[in-house]
This record gives sequence, structure tokens and C-alpha cells, in this order.
Amino acid sequence: MTGGRSSRLPISTSRSPAERSVGRSVGRSFGRSVRNHPRLLFLIYFLIFFSRRSPAMKQTLSELMRMSRICRMVLATCLGSFILVIFYFQSMFQPAMRRNPFVAESCCGKGTRSALRELYDPSQAEPAGRAAVHQSRRERVAEACRASSESSRKRRVLTPGDLKHLVVDEEHELLYCYVPKVACTNWKRVMMVLTGHGKYSDPMEIPSNQAHIPSNLKTLNQYSIGEINRRLKTYLKFLFVREPFERLVSAYRNKFTLKYNSSFHKRFGTRIVRRYRKNATAEALANGDDVSFKEFAEYLADPATRRDGPLNEHWQTVYQLCHPCHIRYDLVGKYESLEEDADYVLRLAGAADSPRFPSYAKSTRTTDAMTAQFFANVSVEQRRRLYRLYEPDFLMFNYSTPAYLRLD
Repeated sequence: MTGGRSSRLPISTSRSPAERSVGRSVGRSFGRSVRNHPRLLFLIYFLIFFSRRSPAMKQTLSELMRMSRICRMVLATCLGSFILVIFYFQSMFQPAMRRNPFVAESCCGKGTRSALRELYDPSQAEPAGRAAVHQSRRERVAEACRASSESSRKRRVLTPGDLKHLVVDEEHELLYCYVPKVACTNWKRVMMVLTGHGKYSDPMEIPSNQAHIPSNLKTLNQYSIGEINRRLKTYLKFLFVREPFERLVSAYRNKFTLKYNSSFHKRFGTRIVRRYRKNATAEALANGDDVSFKEFAEYLADPATRRDGPLNEHWQTVYQLCHPCHIRYDLVGKYESLEEDADYVLRLAGAADSPRFPSYAKSTRTTDAMTAQFFANVSVEQRRRLYRLYEPDFLMFNYSTPAYLRLD
């Protein structure tokens, strides 16, 4: 130092318009990142503190200040970008449920009666009966999601297109994720009664084909992002699940053994026959109406099938259809306790008396014993592949591995 003056180098504060524009842009981006990452702000404070205490850092800063203004800006931009990239990749590996914009928060704000409020009634010290059953199921799903998040680093954020299976009932504030082959037709009939403003009174008066016309029910993907978030936060969300391989056999029986399902025969049956049947007849190749369960299982177990695109909804996993690790479902109904769970949903919605959930024909139901018979001709390797495909549903919804699989 000389003459008691500081040894700091004089810094010109005049900048060109282009430099000011670049500086403002970098400053805005950096400011947003700092607000979103408190640890980044802490790192900046630490570097400032360290630079004032370390002679080596002071020397480095002095050298930097001797560089041209453009060089300093480029260096600062590169350093800032490097820090932002580090924090970006760190945030990627956080659990998907924390990042997803469609995840519902815990209920329930002040307001009028709602199904969600009834379920999480704070006056109930301990849930009992069906409430306790559904709490246990929610906890099971959450546990499986945590395990899945810890074992996978794949980033997954939902888009509105992922929500096309969630049927909306505005009046009763319900969101129902429909799963084909899990009383799906009857639930759609019930939802048409609930949303029909008196047009229907008895679900069974509605023809089954009418229940599957998209325009007859509104789905969540038809709303704006803000409306989606609000409904996910304030509506009661429920789905119904089934033992995965029973559901798979039920889908096969319905889509490949009934003659009236010619659209499935043409779309999937002909493809399966062409790929997996040796010496197929011209008739089989043209019609695809005699696919065996063994051929169907081979089609699902083949990795090439999933490379072709998503599985059809009738045999797609519940995990992929309803995204239970991204959407916190309040009720998980089961096909095995369909009537009790359905009555509980309708009671919470304030519609316990009308409509009544239709009873189903037990004589035609696909059973565990029937499923075992269908799997008897499936090879052990294909069984293993099928189990891996449907394993998320087995684990998440607490279904044990079937004894007939013989995976050991």
C-alpha cells in the first residue's frame, strides 16, 4: 500500500448496452436459482467469507480483476452455470413425489362437507372398520413407492396426458381412476348416474357400451393445470385393484375368446399369431380369433412388445395406468371386497342410498383356480418375465406371489 490508500485496483463501472443486457439476463436466472436452492445461497455466502480470509483467494481474485471485462463475465457465467448444473442434477434424484406438480397435498381446507373431509375427519381419534383397512392400504402403497424411489433414479413427472383414466365427478368431488377388468364398466355406470343430474337413476339401465363412450364422462386431462391441481388437492381420489394375474386372465378371456371382440382379434390377435405361431394357417393370420393364452403370455413377456409402445389398457399395469406413486389415492378398493369398498366410497360421497353399486355375477368371475389352469401351459421363463412385468402391482397392493408360478 502507498499513502495509506487501499491496494484495490480501480474498477470501471461503465458498461456497454450489450454487457448490461447479458448481465441482467444472467442475474435474473441466477436469482431464480438462488431462491429455489437455499443451499446454493449458503455456498455463495461461504465463498465470500472464505475469499476475505484466505490470502491465496485474495491473490486469485486480484488476478481475475486484471482480466478484461468480457473475460470476467464469461468466466463468471461458466462458473455459475457449473454450479447450477450440479444443483439441477441433485434435484433430479429427489423422490418424484416431491417434484411432481400434480401431487395432492394433505386435505382438508375449510369449507362445506366433502367426501375427502369425511374420510379424514379429525374428530375420529383412531380409524375403525373400513377406514382402518384403507389407511393400511394407503400405507402399503406409500411404503412401496418409497422403496421404488430409492432403487430407481429415473426421472418421472406426470403430464395431463397421464391423467386420462381419472374420471371426474364435480358434484360429489370424486376422482376415480378406472382400471379395465376391475369392475370398470359398473363403476363407469355409477359415475354416469352421479354426474347425470337426474338423467339416470339405476346404473344397470345404462348399456355397457354407453359406459365406455368417452364423451359420457369427463376425465381429469381435459382441465387446465391449475384446475387439475385443485381437484387433486380437494377431491377424494380412489381406484380399484385386483390380483394381477387374475386380471390378466380375465382380460384374455374377454378379448380373445369371445367372438364379438373382432376388433381385438384384428388388432392384436393377428399380430400375436404372426409372431409366435409356427406354420400358422392363412385363416388364423387373417382373423387372429384363436389366440391361445400361451401365445398371449409369450406376447406380453417379449421385450419387443413394450418397445412397440405402451401396453393396451386392458393388460397394462395399474402402476402405469393410475400412477399411485405420483398421485396420493385416498382409497384403494379391491375386487375381492368390491361391494364393501364400493359402498364405503358412496357413503363418503353422500350417495349411499342412490345409486347402489351393481352386484356382479360370481358364476362367470375369473378365479384363482381358473388362473392357475391358464398358467399351466406357460413356461417357467415366461412366468418369471410376466411376474417382473406385474411385480409393482403385486407389491404395491399387497398380493402374494401365486403358488402356481413356481419361480424357484
